[in-house]
Amino acid sequence: MVTSTTEDFDVYLRPTRFIDCDHPAVVAFAKTSAADAANETDQAVRIFYAVRDQIKYDPYSIDPAEDQFKASVVLGKKIGYCVVKAILLAAAARVLGIPSRLRFADVRNHLTTERLKEIMKTDLFIHHGYTEIFLNGRWVKATPTFNLSLCERFGVKPLDFDGIHDAIFHEFDRKGNRHMEYVYDHGPFSDLPYDMIIAAFRKHYPIYFTEENAAVTGDFEAEALRERRPPV
Repeated sequence: MVTSTTEDFDVYLRPTRFIDCDHPAVVAFAKTSAADAANETDQAVRIFYAVRDQIKYDPYSIDPAEDQFKASVVLGKKIGYCVVKAILLAAAARVLGIPSRLRFADVRNHLTTERLKEIMKTDLFIHHGYTEIFLNGRWVKATPTFNLSLCERFGVKPLDFDGIHDAIFHEFDRKGNRHMEYVYDHGPFSDLPYDMIIAAFRKHYPIYFTEENAAVTGDFEAEALRERRPPV
């Protein structure tokens, strides 16, 4: 999908190949999550927390198959990584008539587990995805990636969202250690640029496209807890 720079917000409201906001399950999820919200900002806040905490973050769940990036599929699996969680949040916003789009950045994640770092051969996460939601006349960044229980395992302050201020990863954790470093901004997109994402994955994470892909499994939360538990 090409990057959109148009001022016509219809492009940020309609269903797309991956942001299938017309799917019945996605519609029900958005409306249930935002029930009784007082206004658009409150609606956006409610769907943010629904995606953040009801969809468990798991980098081992990455599946490069095209259909696995659809918002409805992510909702059904209840598990996913940053890109697909951002897609679901964007879809939920569009259900409610709130313009939304995807944004991507390369980030250096200083708090990944040692096992995942060994598998990926890097702590640089290419095309980390988050959502931008148009509220009160401006685009607000919302990152629903890490669910609350995972943040507790890592000792990281969870990202909160008030619909007014940008919610992007903290530079440092609670102990002052490096957490997340934004390296390169790829800009906004009205739908997932699937071909671009997959091409980057093939280049930087070839294991996902080889027979060794079966080894890319694990329990990320359990690893985080185990690696950060003080020695007895």
